Amino acid sequence: MIEIHGYAIVSDDDRIADAEGRMPEALRSEADWAYFQAELDRSAATVLGRLGHEAHPNPRGRLRIVVSSSVPGLERRADGWWWNPEAKPWEDAVRTILPAGGRIAVPGGRRVFDLFLAIGYTAFHLTRAEGVRIPGGVALFSACDRGASAEAVLGGAGLVPGERQILDPRGPVTLNIWSRA
Repeated sequence: MIEIHGYAIVSDDDRIADAEGRMPEALRSEADWAYFQAELDRSAATVLGRLGHEAHPNPRGRLRIVVSSSVPGLERRADGWWWNPEAKPWEDAVRTILPAGGRIAVPGGRRVFDLFLAIGYTAFHLTRAEGVRIPGGVALFSACDRGASAEAVLGGAGLVPGERQILDPRGPVTLNIWSRA
């Protein structure tokens, strides 16, 4: 069985990056980073976009699935599996990559978050840096650019919120895990 878990830290205006696509210092949290790394350690594979893959080294050698339109379908490379969702359905790709199933971590970016909204998250770990706003930044989901909140998007995808947890009282930085009802 495959479980798909999304992970994002967002500002109060549901942004994951500044206008240039960089994560601002205001969204960085040691507590969130520790939580996120532990979650990645629990995952069989991590799905991320090409830019995120290129920007973030993989020193622990975790299995990566890189979403990219530059491959004809699914291609094994030295740095992971490269997958073109326009050319190969997710079900076929994941069956090849993880025939025994497992947990998939999806840390973005926005196009990848949107893609997995359609595929279906098992859970989405939404961390919020409260009190932070990033005007003109990159939204978590495309729908957030059209006025929808991250919570409304997740609810519309059939996920329900769990209990709000405080990861760091400074800020504060909070976590809410949205999951299937």
